[in-house]
Amino acid sequence: MPRLLVLLLSLLPLTAHAEHLRVQGSNTIGAALLPALVQAQLRARQATAIEQHPGQLANETVITARDAKGQPIRVDIAAHGSSTGFTALGRGEADLAAASRPINDSEAGQLRALGDLRSAAAEQVIGLDGVAVIVHPDNPLPQLTTAQLAEVFSGQIQRWEQLGIAGGTIHLYARDDRSGTYETFKALVLEPQDRTLSATARRFESSDELAARVSADRQAIGFSSLPAVHRAKVLAVAEGDAPAMLPERALVASEDYPLSRRLYFYLPANPKPQAKALADFAQSPAGQAIVAQQGFVSQQINAQPVVPLADMPPRYRALAQQAQRLSVNFRFQEGSASLDTKALRDVQRVAEYLRQAGKLNGKAVLVGFGDPKETPGRAALLSRLRAQAVRRELARDGVEVLQVMGMGDELPVAGNEREQGRLRNRRVEVWVN
Repeated sequence: MPRLLVLLLSLLPLTAHAEHLRVQGSNTIGAALLPALVQAQLRARQATAIEQHPGQLANETVITARDAKGQPIRVDIAAHGSSTGFTALGRGEADLAAASRPINDSEAGQLRALGDLRSAAAEQVIGLDGVAVIVHPDNPLPQLTTAQLAEVFSGQIQRWEQLGIAGGTIHLYARDDRSGTYETFKALVLEPQDRTLSATARRFESSDELAARVSADRQAIGFSSLPAVHRAKVLAVAEGDAPAMLPERALVASEDYPLSRRLYFYLPANPKPQAKALADFAQSPAGQAIVAQQGFVSQQINAQPVVPLADMPPRYRALAQQAQRLSVNFRFQEGSASLDTKALRDVQRVAEYLRQAGKLNGKAVLVGFGDPKETPGRAALLSRLRAQAVRRELARDGVEVLQVMGMGDELPVAGNEREQGRLRNRRVEVWVN
């Protein structure tokens, strides 16, 4: 009956005053988070008669409502994978694309007529996620390196005994080729090791279905978004010489977890007002609260104590003893000291947090990190220069920083053998006394 209702709705012509928003793309975002954001934004607008129905195909949703004047509102969500969102934008079949990975060079070039989709206005990070590596709950394995994961998912390692545990043949579960989750896993795990996904992997459009299958198969290993883990066991992941990390919220928020990723909305130039309004709501505190409620990691700033460890550099250990670290790392455009699109918004969030905490003046410490350089002292210099770049941006929002520190290549969160690891190590932390 619900599908018949949706079909009948789709055949009715929209009135001249009806609002119609079309969103296509990521299944990770579109399965539950996007409908929750849409409904919350409609409630904030005092909309009534809000109803959600399944669409004509699996992983599609239709939300209908009435605005404050009684005019009809309709939102169509098609969650078939991040790449489908960019395709739909190009064809004029979507007003907003949802993606669980950044737009690539080819897509940005093909959609140039829609404006610069990498600009701060077009590319909006709405939340954070960690690609979780999952196994059956009874699997005793605690962790794997990204190199081992590449060997497993490419089929070079085919038995659990090769990883030191009993279990027989490894069964591989992966998202389909249109999935941003798969694209992230491919970019962070397979491609750096020059590997491709094994043809024996079982592929899924839905993270929830994949995780359910892994939870029921003692020989399984797969990967999913954090909210889709459900009953599966999550493995810690290590990259290079850095310690293994579980996708805990704090490590995903700082993007230190090796398989952290960003969740995006992409808007064309001169977007439909309803699309811009939804993106603005997603960025608001109310929207970010929904991101967290749906199991993802919000971008709201909070302070967290860090346990001082004996192997920390002395001045960093001293900082940990007397201050708390904020739940954000500032990162930079590749090969540049310019803040990326997320970092520009994070500046505003940090300033607002400090303002509300009464710590705008002389309470924040910026700590820069980098990757190794051949010239002695250059890594420390560059890490300090990037921290100073953050200091300048914060000053525009009224923040007076107490101290800037450059730690060079100390305390890496990733290996430095490959560029993607070096990029993650080039970061600036914020500490507050």
